[in-house]
Amino acid sequence: MERYSILLISVLFFSFSLGTTSIDTGKFLECLKLHSKTGFIPIYTPNSSRFSSIWTSTVHNIRFITSTTLKPEFIILPSDESHVQASVICSKQHGILMKIRSGGHDYEGLSSISDVSFLILDLSNLRSINVDAENKTAWVQSGALMGELYYRIAEKSKTLGFPAGVCPTVGVGGLFSGGGYGTLLRKYGLAADNVIDAQIVDVNGKILDRESMGEDLFWAIRGGAPGSFGVILSWKIRLVYVPPTVTVFRIEKLLRDDADLTSLVYRWQEVAHKLPRELFIRAGIAPVGTNERRTIKASFISLFLGDTKTLVPVMKEGFPELGLESKDCIEMSWIRSVLWYAGMPYNGTLDVLLNRTQSKRFAKGKSDYVKTPIPVAALEGAWKILKEGVRPVMTMNPYGGIMDEIAETSIPFPHRSGTILQIQYLTIWTEPGPEETERRIDWMRKFYEYMAPYVSKNPREAYVNYRDVDLGVSRNGSANYLQGTAWGSKYFKNNYKRLVQVKSIVDPENFFRNEQSIPSDGLF
Repeated sequence: MERYSILLISVLFFSFSLGTTSIDTGKFLECLKLHSKTGFIPIYTPNSSRFSSIWTSTVHNIRFITSTTLKPEFIILPSDESHVQASVICSKQHGILMKIRSGGHDYEGLSSISDVSFLILDLSNLRSINVDAENKTAWVQSGALMGELYYRIAEKSKTLGFPAGVCPTVGVGGLFSGGGYGTLLRKYGLAADNVIDAQIVDVNGKILDRESMGEDLFWAIRGGAPGSFGVILSWKIRLVYVPPTVTVFRIEKLLRDDADLTSLVYRWQEVAHKLPRELFIRAGIAPVGTNERRTIKASFISLFLGDTKTLVPVMKEGFPELGLESKDCIEMSWIRSVLWYAGMPYNGTLDVLLNRTQSKRFAKGKSDYVKTPIPVAALEGAWKILKEGVRPVMTMNPYGGIMDEIAETSIPFPHRSGTILQIQYLTIWTEPGPEETERRIDWMRKFYEYMAPYVSKNPREAYVNYRDVDLGVSRNGSANYLQGTAWGSKYFKNNYKRLVQVKSIVDPENFFRNEQSIPSDGLF
């Protein structure tokens, strides 16, 4: 039996251990029935034939799913808001650890695994999107993916967009909860900067909006660590203007062909955050070739909110070293640029943005923020370590623009004025097994250690949506303030203390938790 109706199910009334509490399965399911307005909640157990496929369906980083990984006791797939309310009420009542997921791109798998008994509340069936083009707003449920949101906006308007992630299969719920950035970052800020209302199921199972939750909680959920404060059902977002024509380009340089590549990357650091805010130029650095012929390639990938005729003079004045010419540029609509930047055929059907199939890979990622340009000699040292890796990439994203103007206390995401760029480090592999995993992670930690002198300090900052358990974790699904300080100050700087204050008020018993959630604490 693949899916269980709470009205019709005939279950064996046995108990199983969840953490330190023995749970009566029958009573738990009856509790769900009692609190569901529909009387039916899609729920899967390890005995369901589709359980494994559902469990792994939205897991992007598969290095956490092995034959020895602890399976969730239940996967609940709510299709109604009352299903979420019932899940929260009953999980709390029965002492079950709940993991919440939307798109499954969690870098460390924290939304899909645990080292103690748990259940998954998978929001993928809650993905409605209602676009109000006249008022330039939209309501989007947390289970929607970014590609779906972009598609629905483009259906209603050719001159509206939204500043969020580049990857179309990232879930709205996790992205917004951690900040969310993309090619419109320098013009309009983060996704979370443009959230104007939300609906959340709190620890008591009540549905609250911005007015009823209060400004402190509304502040906390916009970038303050996914899965920490409640189950966010939907978000009201402010849509932004995009011109009918935008311009993209991709210019690649090889170290062996261009002796000035390192100087070019250094120059990019100096100017990319100072260029007009309509211009976003990402620098992707990766090794190419094999053995003794291996070298470094730098890819400068850009979106400009305007046409080629306007862009070329801007580049000649602000970044002439790149040598951009009109022939390097492609003009298109903003929605086509979403496809182009994601590496999809941009002249093909837009329906590809509705594809919810997740790619699978083994990966380890980290992040850094940079305040002053990394010296040329340090970049040359970084190239050497990159050439030792297998399929590594160092992606550098420019800040500046409106990011310099938004106060770091505006929302929990603090990496604002004074930051010139963000770095994402990523290594990807396809060979399973602990030895390969250990080798890749060891390489990543070596690279991260090498970069320490050249990035932000006290704290060394990190992006919460690029989860990194090397920064510290709370084991067994519990957390406290002191455990959180290892990573909390890196993700949130001084905003961490306020997040703990809010958490301690709205969820004092720390029901909503994962290994890097905001803890409750009585210190504040």
